Amino acid sequence: MMPGAMIIRPHDAGLTCITQPDHAQMAGRVMSACPMLPAGRRDLILLAVAEHDNGWAEEDAAPLLDSSSGEIRDFLTVPAEVKQRVWPRAVHRLRDTPWAAALVAHHAVTAYDRLRPDPAWTVFFPAMEALRDQMQGLTGWSAETLRADYAFLRMGDLISLAFCTEAEGSHAFDRWTIHRRGTRVVVTPDLFGGATVPFEVTARRLSRRTFADGADVRQAMAAAEVVTLAGEVVPA
Repeated sequence: MMPGAMIIRPHDAGLTCITQPDHAQMAGRVMSACPMLPAGRRDLILLAVAEHDNGWAEEDAAPLLDSSSGEIRDFLTVPAEVKQRVWPRAVHRLRDTPWAAALVAHHAVTAYDRLRPDPAWTVFFPAMEALRDQMQGLTGWSAETLRADYAFLRMGDLISLAFCTEAEGSHAFDRWTIHRRGTRVVVTPDLFGGATVPFEVTARRLSRRTFADGADVRQAMAAAEVVTLAGEVVPA
């Protein structure tokens, strides 16, 4: 998988790059240790967590550069149209498991909710809400159940992002708060039955430099050092 809209950690020696699908797969592995998942929908929730960013794969394979700096644009700085086209693609890939598809569509609505006033996002929200409702309607489970199950997807996403992005400060969702301390992610209140949950994710390290074009990035990535980043989720 090549870089594009990926997660990028700058550091003194260069850049550490993590693809969105790899981040999501890590989130799925973390949440598989959560004893609170409802038994009848556990596998569907974990599928949604692990695959919620599968729509980014094409973007990670087609690097975008900042035209003024020649640096790779990460998942936060790519244009709105890139962010928006990811989610119908992800939902479509899960259409054979409509509950997982509905959870991913709800994630798209929730993750970007702050952008509702932006005219560039006017069409996005009704379209994703309609797709979510269509997928949910195929399952027989309620919107209330969807929101309850979605909390596990969002928590897996936030735990993984806190580690992968080296986020500072606290991040809250529902009744939980997440805080990164080095390679540890603290979740309050406890989400994992008192257990410490180890995790790891694959990353690639690039020298920090400007790039001429997408082909230049792909060539650098093909030669990049592949590393494994490890950490753990711990109760407060």
